[in-house]
Amino acid sequence: MTGRVVSVNLGLVTRAAWAGDPSGRTGIDKRPTTEPVALRTGGVAGDFVGELSVHGGPDKAVYSYAREDADWWSRELGREIPPGGFGENLSTEGVDLTGAVIGEQWQVGSALLQVSQPRTPCRTFAGFWDVRDLIKRFVARALPGAYLRVLREGEVTVGDSVTVVHRPAHGITIGETFRALNISPELLPRLLDVPELPAHLRERAERRTAGRPG
Repeated sequence: MTGRVVSVNLGLVTRAAWAGDPSGRTGIDKRPTTEPVALRTGGVAGDFVGELSVHGGPDKAVYSYAREDADWWSRELGREIPPGGFGENLSTEGVDLTGAVIGEQWQVGSALLQVSQPRTPCRTFAGFWDVRDLIKRFVARALPGAYLRVLREGEVTVGDSVTVVHRPAHGITIGETFRALNISPELLPRLLDVPELPAHLRERAERRTAGRPG
């Protein structure tokens, strides 16, 4: 599968009462840049990340969201959602992010990325959009986008292709992982067979599965 990057977005420092970080700062407001951007194992060069306890780091180095899914939300809410409106670093086109397999690898520009986990919405997200029930609606729609690891550091820019170069055989997708963690706990046992799943999500699945009958 080959898609493309339609926007590369970097976070501004935003101060707001709804920011989840104790400092009152958030990097959810991301704006497009036309310059090449370096993707590092620890994150995106030039991108501000707030709430470091829950954002950023190797398993969440890069966040990607599909323009096709953003367009659905634009119609749903009756307003334009610009690139970066989901707090994403990479806005993509022609890539089925919900159907992306945990652990699959993408060649993007000179970087090699790996799909690691879905995004979980938070109150900062709802506050930024000023939609009080956004978290509930986001979970119900289950189009979470994908966090990515950086396996090989490199640069990306607008127009770069997104090529899937490896896909694990287990077949567990971003969408299935999101549903298992949020709305369909009966799917949790399937996550235990995914070696590429971040350790904290595996531990959560193990705890919740241990308490289930059978």
